[in-house]
Amino acid sequence: MRTHRTGAARCVRVRAANGAAVIAAKSVTGRGTELAKRNATAAVIGAGDFIGSAIAKKFAAEGFTIFAGRRNADKLAPLVAAVEGAGGEIVARELDARKEDAVTDFLDAADAHAPLEVCVFNIGGNVNFPLLETTERVFRKVWELSCYAGFLSGREAARLMLPRGKGCIFFTGATASVRGGIGYTAFASAKHGLRAVAQSMARELGPKNIHVAHLIIDAGVDTAFVRERIKQRSGAEALERLEPDQLMNPASIGEVYWQLYRQPRDAWTFELDVRPYREVW
Repeated sequence: MRTHRTGAARCVRVRAANGAAVIAAKSVTGRGTELAKRNATAAVIGAGDFIGSAIAKKFAAEGFTIFAGRRNADKLAPLVAAVEGAGGEIVARELDARKEDAVTDFLDAADAHAPLEVCVFNIGGNVNFPLLETTERVFRKVWELSCYAGFLSGREAARLMLPRGKGCIFFTGATASVRGGIGYTAFASAKHGLRAVAQSMARELGPKNIHVAHLIIDAGVDTAFVRERIKQRSGAEALERLEPDQLMNPASIGEVYWQLYRQPRDAWTFELDVRPYREVW
């Protein structure tokens, strides 16, 4: 185990029993006061640089201990730094969510730290291939990432939440969850499947006080990747013509997940479309 300090933050690096890298961080704010902590964890499976990180930051700011997982744990370092710098607590772990034992171990660890109250499945898998270039391997891998991993995550989260009779399980969808498009045979089929998984879980778990929701992110998110795609498709001038709020700010999406969490159970949302005011749909 290796411990080091950065400013007012304390960061502990350990290695899990399965060899996966683990980073645990707890810090105080620049004013020397800690955030009010909840005795609860929020797991973000697919804690990528944008939507996943924004969700993690928001729930950390509200006092949750975050368990963040992605395939390359080293890429979680900026998220750890952001959360601890704001006074939050986070455990960041390497996670291949296609592996049943890995998902079980990840969520069990979160629940052992503090009761698992929120689980967000946010793995994307967005690829575009013409039909005849969509290989069996591509189709299977996208399904494993975008659908099968979601089933594993939701099932294992439910296993931990049901004995306590409460919790939230949220799935990140996309336009492809409800509409196939040219070149999206693999991605759309997987996202359609994830939507069906989420809907089935919601019908079964809702009466047991587990809130399951599926969010359709139906527009471009303001990332370097999306801006580069716009540039390639329409030229640099198109970037200059972008109106304010035409692309979705990841932090705004994080706020939406928080709003879902705060819904009273007599008015739960199952499916929520999220798009900017200018998006044509």
